[in-house]
Amino acid sequence: MPWRQVDPMIERRRFIADARQRVASFTELCRHYGISRTTGYKWLDRADQSGLDYLQELSRRPQTCPHATPPALVAKLVDARRHHPDWGPRKLLKLLRRQDRHQPWPARSTVAALLRRHGLVLPRRRRTYPGHPGRPLTPMSAPNVIWTADYKGEFKTGDGRYCYPLTLQDGFSRYLLNCRGLTGTTTAECWPVFTRLFQEYGLPEILRTDNGVPFATGALGRLSQLSVWWIRLGIYPELIEPGQPQQNGRHERMHRTLKRATARPPAPTRRSQQQRFEAFRLEYNTVRPHEALNDETPASLYTRSPRPYPTTLAPLEYPGHYEVRLVSANGGIRWQHHWVNVSHVLAGQSVGLVEIDSAEWDLYFGSLKLGRFHERLLRVEDALGRLARKRVKV
Repeated sequence: MPWRQVDPMIERRRFIADARQRVASFTELCRHYGISRTTGYKWLDRADQSGLDYLQELSRRPQTCPHATPPALVAKLVDARRHHPDWGPRKLLKLLRRQDRHQPWPARSTVAALLRRHGLVLPRRRRTYPGHPGRPLTPMSAPNVIWTADYKGEFKTGDGRYCYPLTLQDGFSRYLLNCRGLTGTTTAECWPVFTRLFQEYGLPEILRTDNGVPFATGALGRLSQLSVWWIRLGIYPELIEPGQPQQNGRHERMHRTLKRATARPPAPTRRSQQQRFEAFRLEYNTVRPHEALNDETPASLYTRSPRPYPTTLAPLEYPGHYEVRLVSANGGIRWQHHWVNVSHVLAGQSVGLVEIDSAEWDLYFGSLKLGRFHERLLRVEDALGRLARKRVKV
C-alpha cells in the first residue's frame, strides 16, 4: 500500500471550508488538521482578506537589510572569483583591497557565503571509509585484555633522518610495552617488533589500533597482513572509528608525554633517540606515579600474559555448521563452480560462512566478521554494503 500524500493547498482549502461551515468547534477543527489555533486563524484571515488564491506560503526573507553587502561590491567579488577560480576569500579580498582601499569590503566569512550563494564554490567531497564495525566498546578490565598500538608522528633527528616511533601499551595498567624508533610504517619493520613483544610478554586478547597502515587497509574487513597474523594467533584486531583518536585516549595521552620528554628537541642520531626512548620507558613504567592508577606505577599492576607465543600457527577452526572455503592466490573462493571475490590479503587462508537467511551468508575470518555473502548475486559486501574490491594489477 503506498504512503498517503497530502497537498498543503488542498488541506488549507478544506480547513477553511470546514471552518466557514462550522462543522466543529474551532479548537477541534485545528486539532483534526494538526495545526495550532494561531495558524488556523492566520489562514482563515488571509482567505477572508485576499481569497483562496493566496494560501501559498510566503517568503520569510526580510524586505530590507541595512547591513547587506552592496550589489556593486558583490559584482566585483564575483567577477574577481571568475577571473581567479582557484582563489579563496582571503586572496580575493587582498587583491580587491589593493585595488580600492577606500571601499568597505565585507568580512572573509561574508565573501565565502557570497561565493557559495552564486555557485562559485564546489561542495567538498565527503571522504568515504571502508566498512567499519563501529566504536570499540570492550572494557580494559585486566592486564593483557587490550593492548593498544600506534605510531607517534614522525620527526627528523639531528642527522636529518626520519624517525617513526612505534609504541605499544597495555590498556589496563598503562604499562608501556615498547617504544621503538623505526624508519617507516612498513609491515616488514614492525613485524619483528610485535614478534619480540609476543615472545616476551605473551599474547593479548585484543589489539586496538587506528585505521592507518600497517594496521589496517582498504580491504574487506580492513584486514592487513598484520591483522591476519594476529587473528591466526588468537588476537582480535579492534579498530577505533576513523577520525576519532579520543577512542584511544590513553595511548594518545602517553604520546604527549613521550614527545615532550624525548623529542623536544630530537636527539642527534636515531641511535641516541632510541636511548632516550628506553630511558623514558623505564621511568614511565617503574618511577612515574600515574594519577589514574591512584598514583601507583604501571609496573606494579602489570603481569605477563598467561597465553604464550606459539612456535607454529595452528589452523583456524570454525563451528561444524559453517561452510569453510580456502581463499586462492587470486583472492577468491569457489562457490558451486563459481568464483567469488573476497580479498587478496586472505590468500591461502580459510574463511567460514554461516547461513543467516535464504541465500544470505555471513562471512568470517576466525572471529572477525568480514561482511555478507549474497549467494544469488555471487558477491560479498562489507558492513556498509560496499563490494569486496578486486586487486588490479598495474
